[in-house]
Amino acid sequence: MTVKTPIQDFLLAHADKHPISFHMPGHKGSAIYRRFGYDRFLDSFMDCDVTEIAGADNLFQTEGIIKECMERYAALYGVRRTYLLINGTSGGILAAMLASVPKGRKIIMARNCHKSVFNGLVLGDIQPVYAYPEIIEEFGISGRIPAEEIETLLSENPEAEAVILPSPNYYGVCSDIRKIVQIVHRHGKILIVDQAHGAHLPFFNKYGIKNMPESAEMSGADMVICSTHKTLASMTQSAVLNLNSDRVDPFILEDKLQMIESTSPSYVLMSSLDINASILEEHGEELFRQWENNLDLFYEKADRIKGLRFVDRKEYMDWTKINFSLGDLGLSGSELETILMKKYGIFIELFTGDLVMCMTGIGTTAEDIEKLVKALSGTAGEAAGRRKSALENNAARPVPPGKAKLFEIPANRKKIRLQDAAGKICASSLIPYPPGIPLVCPGEELTRETVEYIIGLRRKGEKVIGVSGTDEILVGV
Repeated sequence: MTVKTPIQDFLLAHADKHPISFHMPGHKGSAIYRRFGYDRFLDSFMDCDVTEIAGADNLFQTEGIIKECMERYAALYGVRRTYLLINGTSGGILAAMLASVPKGRKIIMARNCHKSVFNGLVLGDIQPVYAYPEIIEEFGISGRIPAEEIETLLSENPEAEAVILPSPNYYGVCSDIRKIVQIVHRHGKILIVDQAHGAHLPFFNKYGIKNMPESAEMSGADMVICSTHKTLASMTQSAVLNLNSDRVDPFILEDKLQMIESTSPSYVLMSSLDINASILEEHGEELFRQWENNLDLFYEKADRIKGLRFVDRKEYMDWTKINFSLGDLGLSGSELETILMKKYGIFIELFTGDLVMCMTGIGTTAEDIEKLVKALSGTAGEAAGRRKSALENNAARPVPPGKAKLFEIPANRKKIRLQDAAGKICASSLIPYPPGIPLVCPGEELTRETVEYIIGLRRKGEKVIGVSGTDEILVGV
């Protein structure tokens, strides 16, 4: 009898290819742990998988080794308290929302928030007021949340309890958190920042590395949730919640965390957070200087590749996210992903239309960067001979639909074909993944433009959570 272990088989086969990772997690594999002497942890992985035995402390009543780790993170991030998360940033976001907004009350939230924020609305019976991001039209992606819109919405909704927004967003676009903090605090409210994609920003700031946006902690946000696994050296599903003010009662926050997080927290994940803290404490400046040098190397060399375009490198962009396009040479993001993967062994984070995003991390090496530059140069050279016209290329670039009318969330639902959904009221979130930001939320009207956009994504083989395998969705009746 053949024992089937399809997940293990895939992972081992993938590892055997020695792939070049430009996707999360940020450690990029075991090399960074072995480089700094954590071989024994890697070699004793299963033996470290324990429960709350004597001396192991308790995640929900920290008095020993976990408390010590939390205090180290609070010092690293310069905040009042830090909580370890083993349900990812998603768990921290849910707890932060529930600790800030009583049942039935309002929260002002960016419309491009991660799906976990929308889940928090349901769990807490919280009413959303949407702040819409600017759009980077050239690439059809979300930009900054204007501080002026937050001011307007707080003035129009004085009963709102808190504001939540992502910064940086998936593509590395940071909002002006310092200005938004001033507005939110002037109105006497709480600001929660989903900094899942920016766990590294405080350290770029700390070491004075040029042209990197200010972190939400340094800007004064009340609660900041960071996915240390995305760009730093802890394992997938580990994260931290940084409490940065006295506007939130720690006792209430801790109560919400124990409601959301697993009662069987992984000591392997917490140990990876512990190791990550030690690496940052002992080797942080060395690693962040190397990271800066690697980014400078990439942009210097990639700027010479004809036909390669980047999202404008403005002061509010996190340049550890490398966003680029070969659309002018006729290559869609999907086509470019396939070429990089199959020909060069490079695995990207995501693509949107013509845009491809490569995530660098604390474990990215100069060799990885050189291989990416070489792959893009070679691909651009080959594509130049079969360039599409600019008109044809622009017509092929999908741009997400704009704002939708908002109605009550339907109490009664039915399943219908996606192609028949125009004009109906959506009854469950429709979420392209990645990036995991709801395109349509429950209670929003499905326009013909939106339906056709989702159909186009599905035809290209992209995943849209909320759409069944037979292309059916839930709508109100």
